[in-house]
Amino acid sequence: MQLQENNEMETDLLVIGGGINGTGIALDASLRGLSVVLCEAKDLASATSSASSKLVHGGLRYLEQYEFKLVKEALKEREILLKKAPHIIHPLRFILPHAKHLRPVWMIRIGMFLYDFLAGKMSLKKSQKISLVGSKEGQQLVDEFKVGFAYSDCRIDDSRMVVFNTIEAKDNGAKILIPYRCVEAKRQGKKWQVKLLDNSNKEVLVNAKAIVNAGGPWVANIIDDVLETNSKSGVRLIKGSHIVVPKLYNGDHAYILQNKDGRIVFALPYGFVSEHENEFTLIGTTDLNYEGDPRDIEISEEETDYLCKLINGYFKKHISSQDVIWSYAGVRPLYDDHSVDPSKITREYHLELEDQNGKLPVLSVFGGKVTTYRTLSQHVVDKLKPYFPNMGSCVTDRVPTAGGNAHSFSEIMQQLKKTYPWLEAKHAYRFAASYGMKSFDVLTDAKSYDDLGRCFGYNFYQKELEYLVKEEWVTDVDALIWRRSKLGLWLTKEQVAALEAWFMRDL
Repeated sequence: MQLQENNEMETDLLVIGGGINGTGIALDASLRGLSVVLCEAKDLASATSSASSKLVHGGLRYLEQYEFKLVKEALKEREILLKKAPHIIHPLRFILPHAKHLRPVWMIRIGMFLYDFLAGKMSLKKSQKISLVGSKEGQQLVDEFKVGFAYSDCRIDDSRMVVFNTIEAKDNGAKILIPYRCVEAKRQGKKWQVKLLDNSNKEVLVNAKAIVNAGGPWVANIIDDVLETNSKSGVRLIKGSHIVVPKLYNGDHAYILQNKDGRIVFALPYGFVSEHENEFTLIGTTDLNYEGDPRDIEISEEETDYLCKLINGYFKKHISSQDVIWSYAGVRPLYDDHSVDPSKITREYHLELEDQNGKLPVLSVFGGKVTTYRTLSQHVVDKLKPYFPNMGSCVTDRVPTAGGNAHSFSEIMQQLKKTYPWLEAKHAYRFAASYGMKSFDVLTDAKSYDDLGRCFGYNFYQKELEYLVKEEWVTDVDALIWRRSKLGLWLTKEQVAALEAWFMRDL
């Protein structure tokens, strides 16, 4: 798909939003044979999709809310995604210490059994009751915790999944426009005529047969201000915040902790430098109603204190706000089911389709979560089938994620070590966990570190930087060190300044 001389393009489908849902929809549609344009106003995964708890999980706590359909769908997707993306999705064992304010042991055990049952046939280890006395899982918890439960879910690099969806969509013919914001959309004849502007107000006109509004926190704004269509649905913005601290405990397992107010907080191993060694602990999340611009959001002192206090009630090693290395906050754009308690708002997604006499459809996406993005995308494109009767069927359940065309993470590591034996162990792991089999596209024919160019710190070299700019739409340091990677956890202020200077060199 090429731009015409007047910066105008024709397409079957325009997708608005470069988050996990938008990129998943663009990928699904392109694999089914539709021509696709995806526009993103800022950067890939620049809002909600990079502010998650980095988990692919069924949602154990949703069983208490009787959301069995959501949990079953999520558990099924957990297995599919683990096979599709072994480079960025990894099994993770969770420990639930039993506290006095929790439900009785027998009731939790039944809940765990139900969780495994809903998962059906799974590759992960099943749940079990465990003793915390004298065990590695219990030795760093306060002494009052004697009994716990262990179950399995997965960790994910959320931002990398968004990037890989986008790369794969592009490879299948989609046109990716970043950063381009959608400012006007009108039904004109047999097409939607949509005006897009970049940061310098350069204009692109897209003539599309259909539009998907996957604007996340801005879904309602796009409906009201751009599409000017009628919507019967509402969105609730729920703020979730996380903190990262130096490694809180030994072991590559995670903890799921329940506060007396009923909220769930995770303590997750983070900043992996090998398959079983991490340097940090990720703690979160909070659930608060939010009003305001989702771009202007950061963790509050109260939220930091809340997370620290909860952790200190479980672990012997105490933390405070002074231990926080990095924090992030985002909003979850949930479908408004009018629940009073933010923690009890449904995590099920809602799709709203509107057309004009059976033509020129616009479909808006409300809610959703990282784990179920693929099925959400499938359902979105399925709903467009009447308007594109010649489209193919969904294949995203069996097509590997970009970089994931290997049987296992171990296979990726073995091939990397065989091809580039000079790579240091931590460096090889970072490549495998960031790019998977696309590591070979980054390193190409390099024979030694001398072939990688300038080093900017923590084994980050110019060859990789140039790849990210050329192939992954990186235009600034923030996108580089926090979304395409998490190098910001290790780089010094001086090294970050050197990267900023590199981006400014041609300005």
